Amino acid sequence: MRFDHTTLPNGLTVLAESNPAAATAALGFFVKTGSRDESPEASGVSHFLEHMMFKGTGRRTTAQVNRQFDEIGADYNAATTEETTVYYASVLSEHLPKLIDLMADIMQPALREEDFSTEKSVILEEIALYEDQPRFRVYDTLMSLYFGSHPLGNVILGTPRTIAAMTTGQMMEYFRRRYSPSNIVLAAAGKVDFAWLSESAHRLCGHWSGQQTAPRVAQVPAGASGRQILHDARLAREHVGFMSPAPSAQDDDRFAAQVLSAIVGDDTGSMLYYDLVETAMVDEISLGHAAMDGAGVFMTFLSADPRKAKAAVEATGNTIRRFMHDGPTDSQLTAARNKIATGITLKGELPMGRLADIAGDWVYRNDYMPLEDQIARLLAVDCDDVRQVAARYDPASAAMLALGPLENL
Repeated sequence: MRFDHTTLPNGLTVLAESNPAAATAALGFFVKTGSRDESPEASGVSHFLEHMMFKGTGRRTTAQVNRQFDEIGADYNAATTEETTVYYASVLSEHLPKLIDLMADIMQPALREEDFSTEKSVILEEIALYEDQPRFRVYDTLMSLYFGSHPLGNVILGTPRTIAAMTTGQMMEYFRRRYSPSNIVLAAAGKVDFAWLSESAHRLCGHWSGQQTAPRVAQVPAGASGRQILHDARLAREHVGFMSPAPSAQDDDRFAAQVLSAIVGDDTGSMLYYDLVETAMVDEISLGHAAMDGAGVFMTFLSADPRKAKAAVEATGNTIRRFMHDGPTDSQLTAARNKIATGITLKGELPMGRLADIAGDWVYRNDYMPLEDQIARLLAVDCDDVRQVAARYDPASAAMLALGPLENL
């Protein structure tokens, strides 16, 4: 493996982890913008713009974009989060020249009014679809409850009102402001020659311009606590979410937080799994760690029969408090570290898996961490590290939101 990076004169970062033994290559544009960076009146513009990037350019129609991805056998997609918007694809390495030409082109979208109007209807249908999925409703509402007026509480999809009222002018202004080359990372992994990648980036992206991207709101307030019950008689199950502070993406404690999450709340083989799923108290339960820019949260989700929901909430708190009192055992620590290390290694065997990691490291920390170093940092976590993270962040003191047929919990 070899890592290289450079910055073009216009500010675009180009980086690659090259593996000559690979048969495929993965390529992605990682834009450091998401719902966290939106104004209230433009809520949902990041995700809406992600859709519009595939709707044609000055050189290609929508049909040509889709057909050319298919012609080279690309496995491609895009995703929007609170903090990033990512466009990515993997191909056989011989198709990289066509792939980078296509992907660089869609990063300069036409934003045609007729496409905008059609896609607006698609987004509104997507919002309605997610409204029918309790897990997403709990997540969105809990984020808003926990982060309050901070932009991390913004809903990624936006609302029917903001999407219906959105104009191409708003989207173009957002694109110029947030899609500046200095706010984008072009990353590649697998069988890729960095000299070729750098030359291609100069040729295809070197002319890009844009406004200087303003610094993100760095100050993240302490998350809210308390409980909120959302009554929905249409639902057959009670869906409950908990949220509490956790290490950020820049915090070295993120490794210990991963281990803590696996011990307490992995969806199989964890304390919560044995205490609540194996005893038929809940259908499912998990506790995970989400590391963000300057912030982080532990998130717990469960689904239960309404008749068992109150007992499930109490049992969840009891399990977390027992862990905080007793700490992890050596066997729990070993099992959790090995489970995470296995997952990281399996993911890292594919260029697409490494693409996400190397780009994420650069977006959040301006750093490169080889796979073996990532695993070594994880395996170095000991019981004291996990205890200290639990004591520092206290996952037992969490905000709670319940959605379902119960009016009280």
